[in-house]
This record gives sequence, structure tokens and C-alpha cells, in this order.
Amino acid sequence: MNNKEFRSAAHEMIDYIVQYYDTIRDRRPLAAVEPGYLRPLMPSSAPTAPESFSDIMNDVERIIQPGMTQWMSPHFHAYFPSGNSLPSLLGDMLCGALTCVGFTWEASPACTELEVIMLDWLAQLIGLPDYFLATSPGSGGGVILSTASEATLIAMLAAKQRALKDCVGHQEKAKKAPLLVAYASEMSHSSVERAGLLSSVQLRLLPTDDTFALRGAALASAMKHDAELGLIPFCVIVTLGTTASCAFDSLQEIGEVCRGYSDVWIHVDAAYAGAAFVCEEFRGPMKGVHMADSFNFNPHKWLLVNFDCSTMWIRKSEEVVDAFRVDPIYLRRQHQANPEAPDYRVVHDGNAFNKRLLKRLNKEGDIHLVASEARGVYFLRVAVCSRFTESEDMEFAWRTIERTTSAMLAEEQRDE
Repeated sequence: MNNKEFRSAAHEMIDYIVQYYDTIRDRRPLAAVEPGYLRPLMPSSAPTAPESFSDIMNDVERIIQPGMTQWMSPHFHAYFPSGNSLPSLLGDMLCGALTCVGFTWEASPACTELEVIMLDWLAQLIGLPDYFLATSPGSGGGVILSTASEATLIAMLAAKQRALKDCVGHQEKAKKAPLLVAYASEMSHSSVERAGLLSSVQLRLLPTDDTFALRGAALASAMKHDAELGLIPFCVIVTLGTTASCAFDSLQEIGEVCRGYSDVWIHVDAAYAGAAFVCEEFRGPMKGVHMADSFNFNPHKWLLVNFDCSTMWIRKSEEVVDAFRVDPIYLRRQHQANPEAPDYRVVHDGNAFNKRLLKRLNKEGDIHLVASEARGVYFLRVAVCSRFTESEDMEFAWRTIERTTSAMLAEEQRDE
């Protein structure tokens, strides 16, 4: 598909999307098909020749739509809201076209900085404490994840790392880790139990009151009992808006109980209902949030943002860094220590000349490379990344590296 064909197909796609939304009310919200319906309607093997885009879109309506559960239907009341809006679709189009993977600042400065700034905006919008802001004096900040399940797992693993921070060596950690106990409401999402399994820790699902909320008294009783057995309470998952009944655990009471123990991590899972905190009059359940170590909610539920967009804030980002510290050389970067370029990684020395060469090449900006390392040798890594790259582009890259290397060697000889 060339640019001209893409423009034509894109117009056709936009027309289809508009028509889809215009007729969404008329579509059955739950698909009326049986398991296996699709295979007889599809070729038995991948096609060997292309089809026109119009034919493909006809197949979408004829074959795919009958098997779609229509999450955008006004008659869809299952699971949870699926955020969506026309501006969000446009944003997805732009993101898909720019195709940047912002895992470090240098991988995409605008991508990284925009995320940091936007997460500060969003934290302020829902009334989070200032220590969750990247602009705060501490090391707080937010990050976009895929799901709240991911946020819960990250919080539990970070809490586990903090609980084991004083252990010396793997043997001491192996002895202490089985004693760690996490707590959550019996009404909490199944992902909390899954996080406990993946974290290899004990998890207590505690009884709730008549509003299906976890209260401080139930938590205090369970933690006291475990402590008397020699176990170590280390993490509590507080749900603000359970999936089953939209119940709100008593964050204030839970926080007060946790203050009586050493280093208990409080993670607030507000995935389902957290978007409501945009309205100040709905922030009553947030009382006690100043005692939280991490907080998560899903803009892709109520805030008209396409799935997936789950946002998480952390009081002390270094505690997550410690839990997930990895440092492959190809992800190291020049601005690692700059607070405006957060990355959750550390930096180490490599081959001095190649390191300076890489820095200079990237500063000059004709090409962009990262480094790699094998058996102690630090070297420049050249990958073919773009579908637009041709042989002359690779030759240009080589000439650029050769020219810059020769210039640096000549400069160093003069300095000697």
C-alpha cells in the first residue's frame, strides 16, 4: 500500500467508523453466534494474493461484526465501561503513525516528557497528594500501564523488595520471604490473588462489612494474629470501587492500622471507580490517601480514553527501581540522572572511546544508535529499524561512523 492508496483506504475506514457509531444503537449488544462460528467463514490457509481494501471492509461487516460483542452499544451493561471517543481514536491514529516506543527518554524525549507532565495533570485532577507528582521535592511520579492487574503486581513486588531490603544474601531472603503476608478484601479483584501467587507471598482475603467494604477492625485482627505467629505483614491492597459491587474499602481506617507496623505498603486499587474522583464531591472515599504508597485507576473506563490506559502513581519511585532493576547496555542513556528524563535504571562505564563516539554520533544527529556489550566488549549496535531504509542509507550510516571515528582519533592524537 502506497501513500495514495493509504489515503483512500483511510477515508473509507473513517466513513465506516462514523457509520458504525451512527448505527450502534441498532446492533445487538451480545453476539448471537456459537463457538467456532468463524472458521468455516474463513479460508483454510493464508491467502497468497491481496484483496482490495473495500473487500476487506465488506468482510468486516459480513463476517466479523456478527461475532462482535458491542461494548459501545448503549444497551451494553456488562463488565465495565470501555472508554472511547472520537478524539481518542485520532490520538491512536497519530500514535500508530509515529510509532515511537518510549521506554527511555532518548528513545523518544517528547513521548517520555509528555507522559510525565500528563500524569501530573491527571494526579492533580483527581486530587492525589503532591508527593505523587513528578514535580514534587521527592521521587514520586506516575506512569501509564496496560491494566490495573499490572499495577497491583508491581506494587506487591515493590512492597516485597522493601520488606526484604535488610536481608543479606539470597539465603536470608529465602528464609524471610515465606513469612511475608499481604492483605486485601474478599471482594477485591481476582488480579489481587493472582499478584500474590506471582509474588510468591501469602495473601489473606479478609471479610467485609454489610456494605462489602474492608474495615480497619478486620485488618487489625488479621495482622495482629499473623504477627503473633511470627509472620510479617508487608502489603495491603485497598480497593476503592470493587468490580463486584462498587464497594469502597475504608482507606482511612486501614491506613491507621498500618501505621502500627513497620514498612507496610498500601496500594490503592481505584481501577473501577477512580475516575469519579475528578469531581471533588465524590472524593469522600479517598480520605486517608495521604498514607498510600501507590495509587492506580483506569482512565480507559470512564474518561473516554481508548483501551489500554491504566495509570499508576508511586510515592518513592526508587522502590520500584530496586524491585525491577535491569540494565541492558542498549537501554543506557546520556541523561540517565536527569529528573526530567525518568527511566528507572542506573548507568555503568564501558569502553571509553566507543562511549564517547556513541555520544558524539547521537549529538550530531545524522544517525541514531545505541550500544551493546558482549563478553566485556562495548560496541556500537546498528539495527535496520525502518521499512524506509535502503542500501544507500546503510552506506550513509557507515560513512558517518567512519568519518566521526577518524575525526575523534585525529583530535586525540593532537591532544597527546
